[in-house]
Amino acid sequence: MSGPRHDVPVLHPLVPPVLDWFDGAARDLPWRAPDRTPWGVLVSEVMLQQTPVVRVEPVWRRWMARWPTPADLAEESTAEVLRAWDRLGYPRRALRLQQCARAVVEDHGGELPRTEAELLALPGIGTYTAAAVMAFAYGRRAVVVDTNVRRVLSRTLAGEALPPPSLSRAELRDAGAVVPDDDAQASRWNAAVMELGALVCTARSPRCDACPVAAQCAWRLAGRPADALAHVRRRQPWHGTDRQVRGRIMAALRAADHPVPDDVLADLVAGGTARGGTPVDDTQLHRCLAGLLDDGLVEVADGHHRLPR
Repeated sequence: MSGPRHDVPVLHPLVPPVLDWFDGAARDLPWRAPDRTPWGVLVSEVMLQQTPVVRVEPVWRRWMARWPTPADLAEESTAEVLRAWDRLGYPRRALRLQQCARAVVEDHGGELPRTEAELLALPGIGTYTAAAVMAFAYGRRAVVVDTNVRRVLSRTLAGEALPPPSLSRAELRDAGAVVPDDDAQASRWNAAVMELGALVCTARSPRCDACPVAAQCAWRLAGRPADALAHVRRRQPWHGTDRQVRGRIMAALRAADHPVPDDVLADLVAGGTARGGTPVDDTQLHRCLAGLLDDGLVEVADGHHRLPR
């Protein structure tokens, strides 16, 4: 009797059913298209951070039509880049993306580098984004761990409703143990498990009846216990926060074709006191403006504010 074959890699039990599910469930997203470029993949990954696909897709399409290469974005004015970012939120991502484009042009001849170490050396590119580009742009094995992946693995492997607030080394180790050794399978697994978390194994309303690995899921088999860390997951309300005020400031400056005086900006941010809006607290407004100045998102001269040139 022949022994086991050692030339065939053994896949983790989660992998085959998730890949089979992905074959029929994968969304038709433009950054997954056969004609996608590495730059387009990187842009999508930056935009998708803390932002849902439904908001990102139209902005990504417009962005890539306007700036299809790093050189195109590198040459644009920062003000236009921030206007094109529109209401995606966290506009520092737009600044970092342009800084990244300029570094790619200056240091890599306009071509996105093909190694994880070189990607990590680019402005604004962290561990997750570098791994995602390696997997989805270059089809290489990488350990891609976003919120969706963490949630799927937390439930299926650890039996926990949600992962801890911060990514741990143990999570990275466990995630890496599931990723197939083969480049093509690894790349597809990363996309598939992310998709499973986005469409089925969601945070608030998981559809266990539609899950391809429900029979293996430790959390489901344990009776879907409640989140043990719910008491430490505090969600800040949106209304009245500094983030909301910062967003209103940026929206007002994006819409303006000239520098905006302090008093006019305060009125615009408040929704227009002349139209019955609530005046913005001066302390909060100035605090938010100072933060935007520090972040390089706003310039000021003689009491007038504008987007950076």
